[in-house]
Amino acid sequence: MNWKEKYPIILLIIYLIIWIILAIAPKYRSVWIDENILTVLFVVLLIVSYRWFKFSNFSYSLLFIFMVLHAIGGHYSYNDNPLFDFLQNMFEMRRNHYDRVVHFLFGVLFFLPIYEMLTRIFKVPKGWRASILCCFVILGVKAGFEILEYAYVVIRNNSLIVTNYLGEQGDSLDAIKDIALGFIGAIISLIFMSLRRIK
Repeated sequence: MNWKEKYPIILLIIYLIIWIILAIAPKYRSVWIDENILTVLFVVLLIVSYRWFKFSNFSYSLLFIFMVLHAIGGHYSYNDNPLFDFLQNMFEMRRNHYDRVVHFLFGVLFFLPIYEMLTRIFKVPKGWRASILCCFVILGVKAGFEILEYAYVVIRNNSLIVTNYLGEQGDSLDAIKDIALGFIGAIISLIFMSLRRIK
């Protein structure tokens, strides 16, 4: 097995080390648990499906970046990221924008992995059709997640969860903006991939 074949395993090991470190003394333990329910399921799915479907190493890199960003969000909560607290105070912003950045990057970083799934599993012809469909899949996933997230908060009915998991920070349009940012991120990836002539 050469290094290219070992690459996804290496990324998984590095991610698990980072995840374990960030699991130690998170700011809000209950929020950390909530943030990691889907994370654990997603990582298990990637491991189980690896035997039958392998993403490109570049896609695994993109997924790795997102998962690390999400692990950081789970450790501090998306409302209280220290770097973005600093930026919030420096620029007198009304909110901590870490969650907005990560929602945007979801669209950017998941574009290629979803493109690979559409073209290889579902046999969507490569090119502009798969690229446009990929954007709408990301839009659907973002919308579905926001609905699931809201339903989960209603079921839990916990003020800490409402404040630090839902993360609206006083913005009643937060969910819509998160969906839009993910979609915009996907469109930017589409443009970039088109310029790179991905087929």
